[in-house]
Amino acid sequence: MDLSRHLPLSNRPRDDESGVTTDERATIARLVERAAAVVDGQSDADGLAQRFASDAGLGTLASAGDLHTLADAVRAGKRRRGRQLVDAARALLRLADTVGADAAIAPAVLGRVSLHASVTTSFDRRAALSGSTVRASDAEWEFGRGPLVEGTALEITRFLLGLSDTAPKAPRRQPPDVSAPMSPDATM
Repeated sequence: MDLSRHLPLSNRPRDDESGVTTDERATIARLVERAAAVVDGQSDADGLAQRFASDAGLGTLASAGDLHTLADAVRAGKRRRGRQLVDAARALLRLADTVGADAAIAPAVLGRVSLHASVTTSFDRRAALSGSTVRASDAEWEFGRGPLVEGTALEITRFLLGLSDTAPKAPRRQPPDVSAPMSPDATM
C-alpha cells in the first residue's frame, strides 16, 4: 500500500516552480534603483546614497549617480540571500524616512523580508510574535501558528527590522450590528 499519496506535499497540484529561487539579486537591485529615485533631487543626494549603500552592506559609492551602476552590478554579480535582502530593505526604509518619501517596496517583498527578519531579529521582537500567526492586513501573506495578530505589511516589516516599536496586534472584533432587524425568534 502506497501511503505517500496521503502526505500533504505529494498531493499538491503540480506547478511550474522553475522560477522559485533563494537568489535575491533582482529584488535587491530593484531596491537599489528605488533608492536612486528617492535620493534624486535631494540637496545631499551623494551623502544619502553613500549612507544607503553602506547601510545595505553594498560597499561605498562616490556619488548618487553610482546607485544605477550598483544596481546593475548587484543584478549581474554573485548570489544574494535573504539576509542581504533584509539589509537592503532596512536601508531603503531608513533612507525614505530621512527624506520623507515612500519606500514603495512591493508587498510580496515586504513579506519575504518580514519572514526572514522574524527569525533573525532581536529576542524581544521575536518574543512579541512568538506563538502567533502574523498576517498582513493589506497583502496576501501570513506566517506562523497560533492566535492571529495583524498589521499592514509595512508596519510588520518596520517592527521586525527595529524601525518601529509598534508590534502587530490582535484584530479588533467587530461589534454586532444593532441596526439590523431582529428575527422573531430572537425577541423571545
